[in-house]
Amino acid sequence: MKKFFMFLAVMGVMAFSAQNVAAQDQAAEPTATEAAAPAETLDGPEEVPMHQALKTKFIEGGAGFMALVIACLILGLALCIERILYLGFSKTNTKKLIEKVKDALQNGGPKAAADVCFNTRGPVAAIFYQGLARLADGQNLEEVEKAIVSYGGVEASKMEQNLSWISLFIAIAPSLGFLGTVIGMIQAFDAIQVAGDMSPNVVAGGMKVALITTVGGLIVAVILQIFYNYILSQVESLTIEMEDASISLMDALVKYQEK
Repeated sequence: MKKFFMFLAVMGVMAFSAQNVAAQDQAAEPTATEAAAPAETLDGPEEVPMHQALKTKFIEGGAGFMALVIACLILGLALCIERILYLGFSKTNTKKLIEKVKDALQNGGPKAAADVCFNTRGPVAAIFYQGLARLADGQNLEEVEKAIVSYGGVEASKMEQNLSWISLFIAIAPSLGFLGTVIGMIQAFDAIQVAGDMSPNVVAGGMKVALITTVGGLIVAVILQIFYNYILSQVESLTIEMEDASISLMDALVKYQEK
């Protein structure tokens, strides 16, 4: 399922890029009416579409390094979207679930409560199921609590899966930009050496490549960092919710055992 969401995300980005390129090519072809029309006096410079400006900067920055930077963006966004969808599907109405579990405990015992959790999605229900299933098998509350704590750590690890790859792309993107900067500076000094002149026209090409690659890498890192922090906040929120729900479950089980 995760690979499917990643594939959809990558295909969406590719389709969006292809649509922009097609629109650019269509806009670049002059019609017969436009060719025959007399030139009009413009009050200012012609506004360039954003996708065309981005494509121009991409080419000017060097296809090699800029392609690597864009690859980091696409892969990082695919992983971010996968995590956001996973965490979104992991959210449940915890209060409603606890009430259902309490009712099932009173009416059908631990087995009925475990069945309720088994048919409910989300990490909270999965943790409840592990504890209730052991209680139904005759284990004591101490063993049930250990199972809940242990499986809570497993669910927390599942929620944090692939975050290390996102942080890797956050680090790689600006590094690639800085590497392009160094190469651009080397090209500028090579041009100076060949021409034997320090004129701006000689070094402008290499300096432009250096600046564009740096900007591209930093932009990618900023975008992925925003998504990364959002995902971390969702993971923290779900972790707190799991801990609170586990405490409520143990209180309900203690009251059930006392009766």
